[in-house]
Amino acid sequence: MALKVTIVTAVLNGAGTMENCLQSVADQSCDDIEHVVVDGGSTDGTVDLLRGWGDGRLRWISEPDDGLYEALNKGISLARGDVLGVLGSDDLYADDHAVGRTVAALERTGADSCYGDLVYVDPVNVGQVKRYWRASPYRQGNFRRGWMPPHPTFFARRKLYERYGGFDTRFRISADYELMLRLLERHQVSVCYVPRVQVKMRTGGVSNRDLRSLWNRTVEDYRACLENGIAGGPHIVLLKKLRKIGQYLG
Repeated sequence: MALKVTIVTAVLNGAGTMENCLQSVADQSCDDIEHVVVDGGSTDGTVDLLRGWGDGRLRWISEPDDGLYEALNKGISLARGDVLGVLGSDDLYADDHAVGRTVAALERTGADSCYGDLVYVDPVNVGQVKRYWRASPYRQGNFRRGWMPPHPTFFARRKLYERYGGFDTRFRISADYELMLRLLERHQVSVCYVPRVQVKMRTGGVSNRDLRSLWNRTVEDYRACLENGIAGGPHIVLLKKLRKIGQYLG
């Protein structure tokens, strides 16, 4: 029986890019897919866009929330899929077969989670690549060497969220890192890797907006290591940042 997929997107005043995101999911060749969008009470036309979207696979709600990760947890709770992925309202899949490749890899390997590569692109010209995040296959202990997979490419079976929980909302910036570290490193769930660019992510995210945001992310990354029993937090956080240099070199 084919896996049903849910893509969860959280948005607040994202009318400028939301249509690209919606179309990217609608264009996926995967047969059984739904898109759950959680809007935080937008006032810029996002809700009008969602209301008028003509794809029956879209389900959405609009209500106040306490930030990105609470909104994503709401979306996870609404999901009907066997497999869940998260796509930012600023982001889009690299091509029409990205989700299908993930499903095929999960079915072929029987793994409980999957990820691929990602490119950071210009906010206006999404064909212009700024950074290439080539993830590489996962091996136990990779997080201790500063490694992490690109979260927008990460898919997990719903049973993992039911068993180990969703995003920890105590983390305002690094809940995605904490979740993947918890699943892969602490609980050692099975995972497979698709060595292809799966997602295009626009530059300019909140975690890299200014020095304060970078500092807050550093602190949260360190906390994530501590709370999941990963020793050597300071050097892990440093290695995590050094790995980004290679992304600019291709």
